[in-house]
Amino acid sequence: MPPSLTEKEFSQHLNTKFRVRVDAARQVELELVEVKGYPGKPDEQGGMERFSAFFHCPGERLPQRAYSLEHERMGAFDLFLVPIARAEGGFRYEAVFNYFKPAAPDPSPPVGGRHSMC
Repeated sequence: MPPSLTEKEFSQHLNTKFRVRVDAARQVELELVEVKGYPGKPDEQGGMERFSAFFHCPGERLPQRAYSLEHERMGAFDLFLVPIARAEGGFRYEAVFNYFKPAAPDPSPPVGGRHSMC
């Protein structure tokens, strides 16, 4: 089952570690250090999820690209990570999310359907 990559979900995992597969032989750990939401503006279409997840990785700078991540609670998923700054003996990375939220299910019964009487 794919993880729910929402602002709420990431916020529940602040200050936890994510394993990143750099290549076939090497993994590094990133720590989720911040989740920042971006409110919609009055002239924008509604129903959008907009946020950034910020990670810290000690050591070397990883190139900007998509990576496979694993988290003990969120599971496995791919993210496009961008190095944005040097920070505390390592680097800070950002993953930006900007998508339409899934529509809520319509609770009304189907129109024109057949009804049986029992």
